[in-house]
Amino acid sequence: MSDRLRAVSGQVLAVLFALAIGAVIIILVDESPVKVFMTLLRGAFGDQSKVAGTLLQTTPILICGVAACIGLRGGMFNVGIEGQLFLGGFAAAWVGFDLPLPAGIHMLVGLLVATLAGAAWVSIPAFFRARYNTNEVVSTILSNYVAVLLTSYFTIFLFKRPGGWSETPPVLPTAYLPELFSFSRLNWGLIIGLALALFFAWFFRYTSKGYSISMVGSAPKFAEYGGVDVKRQGFLVLLASGAVGGLAGGVETLGVHHRFMEGFAPGFGFDGLIAALLANGSPIGTIVTALFFGALRSGSLLLEVETTASREIITVIQALIILSVSAQVLMKRRGDSTAGERRWKF
Repeated sequence: MSDRLRAVSGQVLAVLFALAIGAVIIILVDESPVKVFMTLLRGAFGDQSKVAGTLLQTTPILICGVAACIGLRGGMFNVGIEGQLFLGGFAAAWVGFDLPLPAGIHMLVGLLVATLAGAAWVSIPAFFRARYNTNEVVSTILSNYVAVLLTSYFTIFLFKRPGGWSETPPVLPTAYLPELFSFSRLNWGLIIGLALALFFAWFFRYTSKGYSISMVGSAPKFAEYGGVDVKRQGFLVLLASGAVGGLAGGVETLGVHHRFMEGFAPGFGFDGLIAALLANGSPIGTIVTALFFGALRSGSLLLEVETTASREIITVIQALIILSVSAQVLMKRRGDSTAGERRWKF
């Protein structure tokens, strides 16, 4: 329990440090930090429609965060969730507008194809990681650009809606994810995200396979000596992470936009990754951190209406959080590796 409290306190301090630096920057642009933060709070939770908007922004961040948690627990740093989300979103849109099916089944098939698309996309860096021990951080982050540009090509040159913007034809209503409230686009994607977080929290804590994955992530040499095929398991962990990333794109397409368009989900994959890091790889903790980032996104809509600060200040605050959390994670890993070396020497 003390180790867990220490980890949580470290993450909280990293966020508070980033918010403090953000407050200094807000002062430099001649605005009150208290006014900005209160405006953010009201913009995110001021009434039921704003709460629904916050939960709508939280949904893709949560699912992407769960995808990142899977990788982190297995010692894999999947930075390509953004690209997997784009591929999954496009795949779901293609099923939605080009494959007529009965209601319900149509939605499930769209989500399934989105999941398979995400897994297929990450399978390339996963193969090179398992076969040649390449750095998955580099290969997955580079795959993001290819995925975004590839889906843009498909959208503009192959499946563009006649007479429309850079978007595909609309998805058939039979493929829609049901909405939770009539006054918002908030849909069953939120339930899917919560179910995924709860399932993987149970999986990592109470199953032998989940324990094996966690062991590989925390002590790969020990797991290998214990008979675990580390390379094969790393490959499967990346596949599972990419599959959930693709599912996030399917949820966004079938539940919110009902079509695929260029830049349809800007930054959700990266926000999900930071949410997972902030939660220290805990799927349950990611629910809270994803809500935090969703509130920042949703609350920023009110900033330019009621303050002189630009909503881009949220991007600055997010960047500061990324830097603070990354520094905290690197310090923790360096300490863990040093402690591990001491244990092996002993």
